[in-house]
Amino acid sequence: MNSPKSNPTDAYSMILDAIDVGTYRPGDRLVESELAERLGMSRTPVREALQRLETQSLLARDGRSLIVASLDHNQLSELYVVRSELEGLAARLAARHATEEEVRVLREMVETDNALVDQPAALARANRRFHKQIHLASHNRYLVQQLDLVYRTMALMTTSSLAVEGRGEIAQAEHDQIVKAIEARDPETADDTLRSHISVAFVTRLKRDAARREEEG
Repeated sequence: MNSPKSNPTDAYSMILDAIDVGTYRPGDRLVESELAERLGMSRTPVREALQRLETQSLLARDGRSLIVASLDHNQLSELYVVRSELEGLAARLAARHATEEEVRVLREMVETDNALVDQPAALARANRRFHKQIHLASHNRYLVQQLDLVYRTMALMTTSSLAVEGRGEIAQAEHDQIVKAIEARDPETADDTLRSHISVAFVTRLKRDAARREEEG
């Protein structure tokens, strides 16, 4: 008997979540029958979900097989450029349009997440929630949709830059400055501060990747 969660949207979300948490990593092969059994649903919604993920370039063809896609250096750079532009705009709009309750939630998130600076996996999840809250506080549905696409692609990154020693504490300080700008209703500073936050994260990732290549070489 199929699970009640047997539609393509559920299958899509479940497979995407599995990629995001690292259950399936770039290069891993996804087999329709195995996924259907694992997810407790029929093969049809799984097939449709896989087709959707392939269309979004989250999966790639390797012969007749589907594998989790990977991002090369150029793709990673392009992704961060787009993310910086969109996230900066989200912060700018949040400074203008966020409700007092939304601003309060952002402040509480920063204060709560400070306890997670030495827990990279938990902090990475909290980081996504924080950024999503800024996206929603922009009150622009089209911008939120585009950022959702960016974050889906970010699931292909095998690790978070927050895993680098010391990055968690720095990132939390940056989050604090972003919220201060939004609290002050200062769109320019909110935009600049969030862009700087994304830039530092990108540099951190590039340095980590370079060090890893040197170790492997």
